[in-house]
Amino acid sequence: MLTVDHLSVSYGQHRALDDVSVKIAKGEVAVILGANGAGKSSLLRAIAGLSEGHAEGDISFNGVSLIGLSPDDIVTAGIALVPEGRAIFGDLNVEENLRLGAYSERARANEAANLDRVLTLFPKLRERRKQITRTMSGGEQQMLTIARTLMGNPSVLLLDEPSEGLAPVIVERIGELILQLRDLGATVLLAEQNMHFCLGIASHATVIDKGEIVYADTIEALRANEAVTQKYLAI
Repeated sequence: MLTVDHLSVSYGQHRALDDVSVKIAKGEVAVILGANGAGKSSLLRAIAGLSEGHAEGDISFNGVSLIGLSPDDIVTAGIALVPEGRAIFGDLNVEENLRLGAYSERARANEAANLDRVLTLFPKLRERRKQITRTMSGGEQQMLTIARTLMGNPSVLLLDEPSEGLAPVIVERIGELILQLRDLGATVLLAEQNMHFCLGIASHATVIDKGEIVYADTIEALRANEAVTQKYLAI
């Protein structure tokens, strides 16, 4: 289980997160919803050990605190972040990008098997494994970014705005992929603005506004709550 316990994150005088607590069970797909600047990315970056702010509270994974661990240690523990945007090495081909994702000790030992597993999940990348990545479409680059993170064989996958700026057909494919990962036993935590993308994918939703949790329930209960969706999600 991944547990965020009374976490606050400040950047100087700006408080990005204020007393946030979230629990994600093993094998669950959960979503953090909110508008731009609500604190979603700050939460995911804090979990991944990448926060540049001052953090108070605790984050633990399977009962072990992650506070103070380096990002590499957190990846080794089994938690990996797919950041917002397409973080690829444009002059390298698809396979070279993927192999760069197998840098942790837990991934290097099974690099060949992980590569085959990832290419099975992403058959389009198998077809284009020798293609230079800067020549790929934005949706393909987003798929590659996710696939490269999966090369680290994480138990928990953190996805920051995976649907942003993508064509509906690519968004649908990413949703299918998340369900495949869940069925394979992975735990997934999404940060999203798009609630509709999360319907049928996530089981639980937490809404953040101005760094504070304003709602937490099942995704179906959230969809039925017009007061919350209209006020915080502009739906």
